[in-house]
Amino acid sequence: MKSSQITIKDIARELGISPSTVSRALKDHPDISQETKRLVNELAAKYNYKPNIIALSLRNQRSNIIGVIIPEIVHYFFSSVISGIEEVANQNGYSVIISQSVEDYNREVAACDAFLNGIIDGILVSVSKETVDYSHLRRFEDEGIPVVFFDRVIEEMNVDRIIIDDFDGAYQATEHLIIQGRRRIVHFAGPQNRLIGQNRLKGYLKAMRDNGVVIDENLIIHCDTFQSALVETQKLIDKGLKFDSIFTVNDFTAAGAMKILTRNGYKIPQDVSVVGFGDDQTSLMVEPTLTTVRQPGFEMGKRAMEQLIRRITQTKQDSPVTEILKTQLIVRESSRVR
Repeated sequence: MKSSQITIKDIARELGISPSTVSRALKDHPDISQETKRLVNELAAKYNYKPNIIALSLRNQRSNIIGVIIPEIVHYFFSSVISGIEEVANQNGYSVIISQSVEDYNREVAACDAFLNGIIDGILVSVSKETVDYSHLRRFEDEGIPVVFFDRVIEEMNVDRIIIDDFDGAYQATEHLIIQGRRRIVHFAGPQNRLIGQNRLKGYLKAMRDNGVVIDENLIIHCDTFQSALVETQKLIDKGLKFDSIFTVNDFTAAGAMKILTRNGYKIPQDVSVVGFGDDQTSLMVEPTLTTVRQPGFEMGKRAMEQLIRRITQTKQDSPVTEILKTQLIVRESSRVR
């Protein structure tokens, strides 16, 4: 291995400790034992490890600042997550800096660059829909900065993650429609490059199979925004495809579907039932009110922040954890056939 290629992560892996412990050992942090400091410095010398002097000087003391990258701050779910993050952060003396990617890969990369050039103790990330290259996120690991993913995660990175049980939530939603007598169930699916979209589709398919319902691939459509739902729902109607219900990957998409169904004279839920996912405030604003799957955003934010604090303060490297939070089906007027 060339010395110029050595990173904090390489030293951590060889010694079986966390990158953050290596980083603190190199800074002679008082929380790190003398033996650990000796081992780290000997290995760093052996490989001629050259730290970024400017970055090291900036991070010489713990800043108690946490970076957060989210897709959209205006989204009810993500605003709930932020509330949970900030509650735990404030209780533990941390400040939070939030950056939005607005579902744009380049903006996500720019946010990572800004945090890497600043002073943060750790970072919480929910990736954009566009993100397929993860090198900008791996840099945090290389610099010994703890990373915790929440909601939208990168499976290829071996770090902590806090996620929703999207599979079970989708299964509950689909089975609810089947119990209501629905058999031609449309699924407006999310991007399949994200685990969320994959698991919600898998939950839909499993519920259909378990209940003996024939799966029509023509009724599985990529559609995950309000605007795309306006277009795709009208296409379904214009094609003359038979369907009696729609299960959408999120509540905004459900609202778009309901708008077009109503415009075309369909009665909800008598003619077509609709179920969303997320329990966004939108679900109570539409008419009829929307059946949806509640996901615990506030709890997710709390758990993610708690796990990040554990990573920042620990000295030994534990295996990354994946915590899965349960969902709850909330039945409202859009699927409740009287």
